[in-house]
This record gives sequence, C-alpha cells and structure tokens, in this order.
Amino acid sequence: MTVVGPFGLILRDQALEADVRAALAAVEEGLTEATKSDVPFITEAAQHLVRAGGKRFRPLLVALASHLGDPNAPGVVPSAVVVELTHLATLYHDDVMDEADVRRGVPSANANWDNSVAVLTGDFLFARASHILADLGPEAVRIQAQAFERLVTGQILETAGPRDGQDPVEHYLDVLAGKTGSLVAVSCRFGAMMAGADEAVVDTLTQYGERLGTAFQLSDDVLDIASDSHESGKTPGTDLREGIPTLPVLHLRARAAASGDPRDRELCELLDGDLTDDARHTEALRRLRLHPALEQARRDTIRYAEEARATLAPLPDGPAKAALEALCDAVVHRAG
Repeated sequence: MTVVGPFGLILRDQALEADVRAALAAVEEGLTEATKSDVPFITEAAQHLVRAGGKRFRPLLVALASHLGDPNAPGVVPSAVVVELTHLATLYHDDVMDEADVRRGVPSANANWDNSVAVLTGDFLFARASHILADLGPEAVRIQAQAFERLVTGQILETAGPRDGQDPVEHYLDVLAGKTGSLVAVSCRFGAMMAGADEAVVDTLTQYGERLGTAFQLSDDVLDIASDSHESGKTPGTDLREGIPTLPVLHLRARAAASGDPRDRELCELLDGDLTDDARHTEALRRLRLHPALEQARRDTIRYAEEARATLAPLPDGPAKAALEALCDAVVHRAG
C-alpha cells in the first residue's frame, strides 16, 4: 500500500504503483524538456510553475487510464505532458485575470514579472503542447482542440456571469464542466486511447473524467472555506477574500433569497463587504463554516464523485479500476 504523488492516492498493487511512478517521472522529464527555450528568460518563466510542483492530477489520470490498454504505448507519456502543459498555461492566464500574487506557494508569474510576461508564457506553453500533439496524430489534435474550446468557453461564461433568469448554481456547474471537467476528461481519454483500449472503454473513462473533474473542483471550493490547512494549495479563504463566488457562497445566496432569513442576508452583506479586512474575513469564514450551505456543497461534491465511480461499472475489475475508484474516495476525503 503506497501513497503516490501529492494528491495522496493510495495504490495497493505494487506493479501498478511502480508503473505509475515511472510514468510520472517520465512526465516530469518531458515537462522540463518542453519548457526549455533558446532564450534563457523564456525558460526561466516557463519552468517557474513546473518547478513549483503541483498535484500532477491530470498526468496521474493519463497513467492510470493507460492500464486499461498497453501502458507502455509510445503516446501515453507525451499525451500526459500535453494535458499538464495545457493546465499550467491556463494557470498563468488565470493568475493575470484574478490578479493573484501567489501560486503553488511561490510568487505567481505576473507578480514575479508582470502581466505581459505571464500571458505570453502561457501562450508559449500552449504552443509547446501543440507541437507535441502534432506527433500524436490528427485525432489527438482534434480532441485537444475541442477540449480547449470548452475550457475557454467556461472561462468566458465565468467572466460574463449567469444569463438573466439562469440559476447561478447551474451556471457555475456549467463553468466548472468547461474549465475543469473538459481537461480532466481528456486526460482519461488520452490515457486509454493512446494505450489502444477499446472505444467503449475510452468513452467510459471520458465520462468518468468529466464527473471527477467537477467533483475535484468542488472539493477545492469546500476546502477553501472548511480547511485550516493548505490542503487545496492555497491559504484557506483565498477565494472568499478575492470575491470568487464558489459553490458554498452560491448556495448561501440562494437560501437567503428563498427564505429571507435575516441571518443569511446579514452574512451575504458581510461577504459583499471588504474582505481584505482580516477581522471581517475571519468572521465570514467562521460563519460560513457553521452554515448549512457548506454541507450542501459537500453533498454536491460527494454526488459528483459517486457519479464518477458509477460510470466505471462496465470496466473489468483489476488494479487500474480499483485505483480510479480510490480517486473518487480521495476527492470525497478532501471535502471532509
């Protein structure tokens, strides 16, 4: 029984554990190589977040999904590098949009340099991902392009906000499906597809990734409020302080609108105020941790994780399926 990677997945099969470790090590080498440039400054900026580490959640999914076929197939590791490069590129862009100062425990690229450098470095990573994709064939290029379109659409939807009359929670889940679910689904799809798995297996794992990706992001939403540690990779209450409307806050606002409870309305007013003030921020966190909206968000997280687990039912029993099921457990555990 071995813990693999910062995500904390427990693998009980020694052969699978050895293969996954080897694949992730190869991905790290691939990321280092892909972020090198003839211009030293570009290399420094492009490797900034690679060196900061991370969960490598998406490459882990590629590696596990590949065990439904031939995990040693030549396209497995490069496809894992592609999805992680794409994810890293979005982080550079996200930090500019969110005006973030810290990412993965180090100064964000925009704080370390400036917004222009951060945006262009993200573009450089997208370009390198595309270069690797070209060697994986036109089908891989098409799949990645569709996922990237969904990812950008999710970001635009988040920026635009809900349409008139649209349920904010429904809108938020649509945003997450695009911003997070799309690339997690592609990670599972690439792993199985590059390994030569049957089309039915590839489809099953793609559906699994869609649901697991949403559950994973929702668990971050819960952790942002509920955790006193740095489990989510950010200081607790970071999203709250920055005014990002995560699921617990959206549930609170829906409850306040539906019930008219003065305590709920008062908490909403507190959230609408200046949460850069430490005292107000601490009070908002304290009250949200006690509010039923947090438990409602936790139940939503568990529901998506269980839906992800249910999609795995048609797959043959074995270490890879057990590991994918364990990821669902890990997401639920993160959410408490």
